[in-house]
Amino acid sequence: MRLDHLSFAAGPDGLAATAERIGSQLGATFVDGGVHPRFGTRNMTLPLADRTYIEVVEVLDHPASDKAPFGQAVRARSALGGGWLGWVVAVDDIAVVEKRLGREAVAGSRHRPDGTQLRWRQIGVNGLISDPQLPFFVQWEDGAGEHPSTGADEAFSLAALEIAGDPQRVSEWLGETVEAPLEDIKVEWVAPNGMPGVLAVQVQTPGGLVRI
Repeated sequence: MRLDHLSFAAGPDGLAATAERIGSQLGATFVDGGVHPRFGTRNMTLPLADRTYIEVVEVLDHPASDKAPFGQAVRARSALGGGWLGWVVAVDDIAVVEKRLGREAVAGSRHRPDGTQLRWRQIGVNGLISDPQLPFFVQWEDGAGEHPSTGADEAFSLAALEIAGDPQRVSEWLGETVEAPLEDIKVEWVAPNGMPGVLAVQVQTPGGLVRI
């Protein structure tokens, strides 16, 4: 179990402008990640060190976005002006999570502009919708060379997460201590004063520490 990526829902200015704004703060450039046909969304990604990445995601005008929980989550967060949607944990065997949560994972895929396709299974987005401090889980079905972090500039890495929430509640959701997927990342827990969830992300860059 490890931190895989962080999702940021596009604001009213749209996917490209949101990604450009965040990229300019970091001194980096997001790339077009392609479309999630099953979820009715598309993204732009920024690979980071330690097999992590940041995605900016936008809902499409497509029926799938109304039916799929992930599309619903993105739409709802963007409707609030955009911002951090949540964090995602990668697991080696998602069947363990399926058994613990009592439901099946769903298949996910992303079609990149170059024609390649990434595939995974995911579970827990409904948990994120009901309690945004909770991560959801993915198991990648492609080789490590296809992971969205491939080609990362090692000078860019996640340094810290600021989460409004309760680490005990998150540990119960994970099925083990919350430190397990976040052992190399500093986490600042803040008592929720409103909606729980990811408040900010600190990224180490060649120009220093940047808080988004």
